[in-house]
Amino acid sequence: MKTVFPYPTLLGDVVCDVVSVHVDGKPLPYTKVSATERVIALHDSGRAKWDEAVLDLRVRLPDDELRTGPWQEVTCLAVLTEKATNSRTTAHLHRASDGTRTGSIVVSRACHLRRAALSLLVVATVDGVPGRLVGADEQDWYVDLQEATPVRQREIEIVETDFRAGPHEWLRPFKDSSWIVETSGDMPVVYLNTTAVEGLMEVLSGRGGTPAERTLREMTASHVAHDAWTAMFHTAINDLDVDEDGTPVMPPGWRETVLRTMLPDVLPGRQPTDALFEINERRTKGFGWSELQTGVQYAAGRRAQITKKLTTAVRAVDRLERSTD
Repeated sequence: MKTVFPYPTLLGDVVCDVVSVHVDGKPLPYTKVSATERVIALHDSGRAKWDEAVLDLRVRLPDDELRTGPWQEVTCLAVLTEKATNSRTTAHLHRASDGTRTGSIVVSRACHLRRAALSLLVVATVDGVPGRLVGADEQDWYVDLQEATPVRQREIEIVETDFRAGPHEWLRPFKDSSWIVETSGDMPVVYLNTTAVEGLMEVLSGRGGTPAERTLREMTASHVAHDAWTAMFHTAINDLDVDEDGTPVMPPGWRETVLRTMLPDVLPGRQPTDALFEINERRTKGFGWSELQTGVQYAAGRRAQITKKLTTAVRAVDRLERSTD
């Protein structure tokens, strides 16, 4: 659903393209930039340690509409944000000879942790009021610092908020929960409760720290991931459509990604279409559904690397105990 503004906004498309990326002055391999997915993968880029990446941008605006419309002092802004670090970088884009807007924005390694969103905003003076938002690229780019492959489907939005007194009233009944996974929208959202456990947000967003802090961070992140995979799988299964002969149809978007990733572990040895049919039969007819949950837990645990993280935690505790003896 689009936001309605009480003043004229652009009808035409605003499109932002990333034309090149340089990491510490060296060009990033083209395989790390996906124009289709609109994702840039900076992990394993050839430099283990880097300071900054520069993204060169080109933006196409509906110029005919701008020339005849009521907008003055039109400005293009590229905005790079990341919720995990609360960072925000803004860059002005300038008009080129071909009518496009061009410019660059810097991704500083010191300011980002996991995944930053790159938005393109068009602001102008409308009815004498400056700085009003009149247009935007409807689909953000993402700059991923932890993935080597530019794939958009891996995105899960993380929102830190106060369940007790925050802006989301529907979260208030869950005020004692550390996190909640919400899967009804176009993209899953993990809401982290900033007031449930004192210091938890600092541990999750921190870097380095003591062995105990690193272990806590890894185990908590793995637990959150396990809950997210489980919730996403159940939502994808419950939203299945069927064709004329009753055969379930693979859903689109992130739901398809989740099912194709987890089905081989939920029902090993079956093709995705056969596994989907059997799971839908169990869900709708009631037989064998509870037994299936063991497979779902196992598949979610593999995705979240529960066993690996738990093994690391046990070894860390054992080393700590030995050092204090």
